[in-house]
Amino acid sequence: MGFKSGFIALVGRPNAGKSTLLNNLVNDKVAIVTNKPQTTRNVIRGVRTEEDSQMIFMDTPGIHKPRHKLGGAMIQKSYNSFKDADIIYYVIDGTQKFGPGDRFILDKLEHVDKPVILVANKIDRLSQDTLLELLVAWQERFDFKEIVPISALKDNNVEQLLTVTKSYLTDDI
Repeated sequence: MGFKSGFIALVGRPNAGKSTLLNNLVNDKVAIVTNKPQTTRNVIRGVRTEEDSQMIFMDTPGIHKPRHKLGGAMIQKSYNSFKDADIIYYVIDGTQKFGPGDRFILDKLEHVDKPVILVANKIDRLSQDTLLELLVAWQERFDFKEIVPISALKDNNVEQLLTVTKSYLTDDI
């Protein structure tokens, strides 16, 4: 088995926990974490290197309906990451209801020919029944390659996310 590598884009709505997840994945504080939406204005990269793999994570600005030019430019950076990535994490806040912003992102992801992994974040705030309902509902909305429930803040199931991700990385020649 060879060394595997790949670029992974973290996309989703504002405040889904993308920056918290990035910091957790690379075991460092490389992205600002705050409750204020649109804090991430550029793509922030973080690298995780292990014995058998290297993953370059790209934290992107939250996708939202832009109200000004800056917002539009930020959203364009998120879309560009679709092209730059080998794998896409669609990070959702599991405590939030599905809305038009989610439908908009799923419509954009329909045109992406790359593995899309749904990362259902903030599961530590949900009951088991609510979590199960959430995962089934999302599975019916889109043909995700994988669905991985996590809590980036509490470090719940993040290792499982990494294991799943490695199965989609490519061998370096």
